Formats: sequence, C-alpha cells, structure tokens
Amino acid sequence: MNDFTPLIGIVTSRKLNGTIGGNGPLFLALQKKLISLNGISFVFTPEDVSEEYINGYTFFPEENQWRKARFPYPDLVYNRIPFRKSEKEENSQKLFSILKEKNIPFFNPCFIDKYELFQLLKKDSSIAQYLPETILVKNEKDLFHFLKKFKGIYLKPVQSSKGKGIFRIRMDSHSELLLEGINRHTRYPSFTHFWNEWNEELLLKTYIAQEEILSAEYEGTRFDFRILAHANQEEYILTGVGVRLSQKQDVTTHIPSGGRLIPYQQLQSNDHDEFFQTIVSKVGHAITAHIGYFGEFSIDAGLSQTGRYYIFEVNSKPMSFDEIEIEESKIENLCKLFLQLINQKKMHENLPYLEN
Repeated sequence: MNDFTPLIGIVTSRKLNGTIGGNGPLFLALQKKLISLNGISFVFTPEDVSEEYINGYTFFPEENQWRKARFPYPDLVYNRIPFRKSEKEENSQKLFSILKEKNIPFFNPCFIDKYELFQLLKKDSSIAQYLPETILVKNEKDLFHFLKKFKGIYLKPVQSSKGKGIFRIRMDSHSELLLEGINRHTRYPSFTHFWNEWNEELLLKTYIAQEEILSAEYEGTRFDFRILAHANQEEYILTGVGVRLSQKQDVTTHIPSGGRLIPYQQLQSNDHDEFFQTIVSKVGHAITAHIGYFGEFSIDAGLSQTGRYYIFEVNSKPMSFDEIEIEESKIENLCKLFLQLINQKKMHENLPYLEN
C-alpha cells in the first residue's frame, strides 16, 4: 500500500455471538467502488484498535471473500456502529478520542436523540416552521394537557430507530383513548387508566410526545418522504427521495412494518423539490454546527392534508433504501465525500471533527 492510496476505515460493532455486525451489503459496495477509485476500505470494531495499528477485514472482489488483516490508522473513518449501546461503550468512546487526537476526519459522530434534535432545530426559525409540536414526557399532567390539545399524538422513544416503540393515542369526545401500535389496538376508558399502565415505560425509556399530523393521501392511504442527503464540499446535496405508503396499519410507513414504496416520480412537484433542497441544507448545517460533522443523514418528512410540510425525524445512520438508484447514488456520494475530506485534510489540516 503506497502513500497515494486513500485508506478508509468503516467502524461497526460485534454481535453477541462475536461476529461482525452492521450493513454488510453497504460495506461490500463501498469497497468495490473505492477500488475503482484507487482506494481501499476495511471494516473494524473498536475492540480491534491498538495504539499502533487496527485489525480489520477487507474484501477481495477477485476472490469474492473477506480477509482479516492488520492496517495502519486510516485517512478517514466512517461511523456505522449500528447500536446506540455499542456507541456509548468505553471502547467506542476511546476510539473517538484517538481519532480526534490523530486529526483523522470522522463521521457521523453519533446517533441523534429525538428530543435534543427537536430543541436544536427549533432554535432556527427557518426550520422551526416545519416541526410538529413536541414535548418530553415528564409527568401525567403535562401529557394529558398535550393530548387534550391535539386529540391525537404520537409517542416515540427518544433513542430508537426503524419505527420501534412508536405508538399513537387518540382521545374521543368522551375522553376515551385508543392506543394503536404496529401490532396492537387497545382502548382505555380514561387517560388515567392509560397512564397507570404505561407511565413506567414512558418515563424509564424517555419518550417524546408529538402532535399527530393528518397526512395527505395517495390512493387512499397516507404517505411520507424518506430523504437522503450527503455533504459535498461546504454544502449538502439531495441524494434521493423515497415515498412510503402505509398499508396494513397507518401508525408508521416503515417497510419492515408493512409499508409500501412507490417511485417519487409519481408524486414529484416543484414545491416538493424546493422543500427537500431547503431542509437538506438547513438541517445539515444545523446538526453539524451543534453536534459534530455529519457527512450523511436522512430525513423523515411529510405533507399534511392542508398542504403544510413537516420534518418528523433526522437519522444519522440511514437505513438502506429499497430503491436501487438511490443506493447507487449513495455509494457514489459517500466515496466522493471520503476522497474530498482526505484531500482537504492533506491540503488544509483544518477539517471539522467530532465534538464532544
């Protein structure tokens, strides 16, 4: 390996059985693309890091297999640790400190807490207009008044992804409650009955409550947008947009929960395009300025029945998109960004790094 071969480290974590976790198809696609650009990548976990070198795995396309090898510290690290718990462990935090000390470009810095994100974005008036009303669930009284105000709300764990743990509650004119989750429908005669059953879960795991937005519909079902973005030089660009329709249940449109995708072209409009470009830039700069350098993120957004746009969530470790063209663009933009950051570091030595 010569000095002119960019070396990219992809950090992930191990499963309970000791095998490497994370998005294998993504790691494979990145390695193949980087080889075509005269670069190389390797996958490693924080436990594989020593003071002088890192033990990792790299893919050899001609042999169609992964091989274990010893690598020097890379020119850049791409954080794909898939579990929040793993990212908070001592080995992971030690790795992040070493990268900062060695001045090695690094993204993305961490998972995003949903309430911290809301507070952060709320400070920017140009973004705040797109945010549903949101509170942190702290006690029975505040949650009751919030539900009474909106009649329908979503409850979401502040640290979750892929729609896990999300449910919706609605209050009817008799103050009875209907709780709906991906696989459950439960009625409660009053808010007190609901709170008595759920308060421990809501307070221990830390939840936010978010006003329910009555979504615009396509072919009779609600839909929302999955927006993928990447950094490019000093700006953020739109990589792709997916549309997700609710199907068997309408609490969430996530594909694993029964949602269905349609091509964005079926809904495309100038207004949609302008909204995407606007929020990609504003959200990207906001989270990078306050949390740390984000080279990649996705946004869950929607359109209300009244024609108003909303931002529901921002994800720092985007899931794979089912749309092949979006995945291909993702690989292109990631590899382009890897090389940009490495070149900038070599030229200027003043890149943004992980901030604690």
